[in-house]
Amino acid sequence: MTTTVATTSIRTEERASLLGRVLGSPLARLIARRILIATPLLLAISILVFAMLEAIPGDPARNQAGMDATEEQVEAVRKQMGLDRPAVERYLTWLGGFVTGNLGRSSVSEQPVTSLLAERMPVTIELVALAFLVSLAIAIPVALLAARKPGGVFDRVVMVISMTLLAVPNYVMALLLVLVFAVTLRSLPAIGYVSLDDGLLANLRSVTLPVLALAIPLACFYARFLRGDLVEQMNSADYVETARAKGVTPWKVLWGHAFRNSSFGLLTLVGLNIGGLVGGTVIVEQIFSMPGLGVLMLQGVMSRDTAVVQICVFIFAAVAVLANLVVDVMYAVLDPRIRYGHR
Repeated sequence: MTTTVATTSIRTEERASLLGRVLGSPLARLIARRILIATPLLLAISILVFAMLEAIPGDPARNQAGMDATEEQVEAVRKQMGLDRPAVERYLTWLGGFVTGNLGRSSVSEQPVTSLLAERMPVTIELVALAFLVSLAIAIPVALLAARKPGGVFDRVVMVISMTLLAVPNYVMALLLVLVFAVTLRSLPAIGYVSLDDGLLANLRSVTLPVLALAIPLACFYARFLRGDLVEQMNSADYVETARAKGVTPWKVLWGHAFRNSSFGLLTLVGLNIGGLVGGTVIVEQIFSMPGLGVLMLQGVMSRDTAVVQICVFIFAAVAVLANLVVDVMYAVLDPRIRYGHR
């Protein structure tokens, strides 16, 4: 019995020591600093979103009650929606609800906003995640092949195609994809979303066109940036010359040396593009009738559903802030030589 207690005590001390080392590590301190910076920024974003919605012309209570409603009915709806209280009090109520997970109810569907988010958010997350994976899967090999022989036929073709596709807005790209694959070839559905619960293949077929509409312009942008950075690394970096002098093959130099350093710039772009990509889903989801956050926010704007619009806009802004936080952490994980402690 004494031996068991002693062993348990030793294991507890070891776990406490390990936890202390983890929490005291430079990476943990970096994460803590970034969270401290992000928290007031997210708070400022929530205030800005609330103020912008307050400044929009119109009366949400009148819209909810109907244009034929009497003043007494409108006043009753206003009181029910909490619009008779001061703006500061309403904001603090919303903030407290956000912290506790109570985001109120939609003034249109009367459903809890948390339920609407739970239904719509997986669709947007799937679109954004697949768009990033597809864009990187296209951009990285294309950039490597183009940088292998700068000025060659493949490089010139890639530059012309990428520049052309970059000039096409994603909503135009979406319509072109529908025209080719849904109308002409009839190989993919033009609209609609199939849940993963109904089968993986059916789900992937339903999201292929919207994912491509988001991923193709992004892949072109990444490929051009990465190709330019790789060419610069191969032409001027000292470590590349050293590797060549040691007899390392060109592909190993390109992949094992130049790409490793260029990946940090690509990682920065990915972090900066997440916010824009999430915002871009608003149009793409509308075109393909995808039941995601973008369509939910657009419907909320059209019906003056303040509770829905406020949380959707805040989520889009918060994703951009948190994406940059994750990028900073990934820098430290991928290259421990980076000294964040002096920043």
